[in-house]
Amino acid sequence: MPGQPVLHAAHEGRVHTVGRDLASLQQGLIDFRKVPNLHKFGTLESFRKRFGELHKLKGSDSLFIIGEDAARIYIRYSKVHPHGRTFFGLREVDLRQLEGHNAFLCFILDDGSAPLFVPYGDFEEIFRNAQPASDGQYKVQLLSRNDGLELYVARQGRFNVEGYVGLEPIERSLNSVLLREAHNLTHSQVQTLLAGIGHFKKYDVYVPDHDVCNLDWSLTNQFALRGSVPSGFDQVQGILSEIDVIWIARGGEAIEGLFEVEHTTTVYSGLLRFNDILLTDPKVSRFSIVSNETRRALFSRQLFRPTFRKSGLAELTSFLEYSNVLDWHMRVVKGDTRA
Repeated sequence: MPGQPVLHAAHEGRVHTVGRDLASLQQGLIDFRKVPNLHKFGTLESFRKRFGELHKLKGSDSLFIIGEDAARIYIRYSKVHPHGRTFFGLREVDLRQLEGHNAFLCFILDDGSAPLFVPYGDFEEIFRNAQPASDGQYKVQLLSRNDGLELYVARQGRFNVEGYVGLEPIERSLNSVLLREAHNLTHSQVQTLLAGIGHFKKYDVYVPDHDVCNLDWSLTNQFALRGSVPSGFDQVQGILSEIDVIWIARGGEAIEGLFEVEHTTTVYSGLLRFNDILLTDPKVSRFSIVSNETRRALFSRQLFRPTFRKSGLAELTSFLEYSNVLDWHMRVVKGDTRA
């Protein structure tokens, strides 16, 4: 019909869902002004199929409960702007209703890509230390760079969220066995998983010589590691040789990712090593501190010391949690194109 929008279903089975939701809109059952786009309904339909009926929390159009308060979902939406930039506002009053619950921040984009489910408990202290804008909302962005998806919270830092794509994070929150797997990972096992992810992404991978014998090849298919750090970094060669995992452009010398697993060592020491490397070669742009969720807030405090702000490291370093690494590895093994 002339003048009517054409709707494209991004996934199999979405046509029926979109049609039904459009009918509801026409009947006035759903206020379209409160729902940014119909992709949101596809997400809610996926929830219902996997977890049963959802219930909206009173006082909010974006807060939902799974079952008998087994989990709470706060849905936020953004258009994808030029250069892949996205912008979200999180209401302070809504975040308060997530505290103390098995809760998730759900980020949906208008390009039909899989939604992101970030466990709020992992970031609760981060938002507590942040300042909302004058409208009472925390402003956050999703950034995609160097094959990595990151959540940026203003003046708090970047946090790797690769492992939070799709509904698996919610399922994991209801599965204590999988949670124990992530919590019980050793330093060497985390190194192995990060190395495996890099290999699946077609990078050459370097692990320090003294750590190679401790890698757990039961977690990923064994492959040949690179035997030396990239050339051209003479001033920091000794520092590079101690970095836990380095991703390097296949067949080249360009560093694509540096990962420090801070299992028992201090977060600050890893940041200092990164800072030395950045000051030597500003072209290196992916740094990740990898640790358990209890050190996330410590990471944020240490990262925004004046020395790291001045060098630019504060804007380039992300935090990657153990369970996030485990999820990320599982997805790349399955061949997820977004991983």
